[in-house]
Amino acid sequence: MCTNIVYEWLRTLQLAQYAESFVDNGYDDLEVCKQIGEPDLDAIGVAVPQHRRRIHEAVRRLKEADETAAGLYFTLEPVP
Repeated sequence: MCTNIVYEWLRTLQLAQYAESFVDNGYDDLEVCKQIGEPDLDAIGVAVPQHRRRIHEAVRRLKEADETAAGLYFTLEPVP
């Protein structure tokens, strides 16, 4: 079984059974997983509606985390 970030992500979603299919279809990085749509889930073999919803919700959370992080920054200059 593959052990990478996508496997760990799917494991936290209790969907680790799809990890090998994700990687085999090129979804070996969370950045790539953020682009998953309905046709992708078909190709990966995720047929269970509840599993599809869980993945879509997790992708939405990944995108939201990116938006939140994009608003954060720091500077090395001292603040007056």
